[in-house]
Amino acid sequence: MAIGPSLPGRPVRGSTSGRPLMAALDLFGRRWMLRVMWELRDGPAGFRQLLDRCEGISNAVLSTRLAELVESRLVAHSDDRSYALTGLGGEVCRAIAPLDAWSRRWASELGT
Repeated sequence: MAIGPSLPGRPVRGSTSGRPLMAALDLFGRRWMLRVMWELRDGPAGFRQLLDRCEGISNAVLSTRLAELVESRLVAHSDDRSYALTGLGGEVCRAIAPLDAWSRRWASELGT
């Protein structure tokens, strides 16, 4: 299997079909991937800002995740060295916003 981001049309962990949903699930299932995207939902951020926002992520993992997100066209890297969601990346964050709302209700229900 090729190293790099999961992209539609390519085999991914758990699926050789290349179906878009399987590629998306593999991509978003990578450690820190959704967290990095979620931290960009309110606007562009530089590498150091993202390191601070994603407490506990290593430089190497952040660098790898950002490269994968850029190659997947979910994040763009601008000339001013900041990272921002693309239109597709913004759609992902809007798609998982209901899960965020549900998780808050769940936490409230559990009293946490």
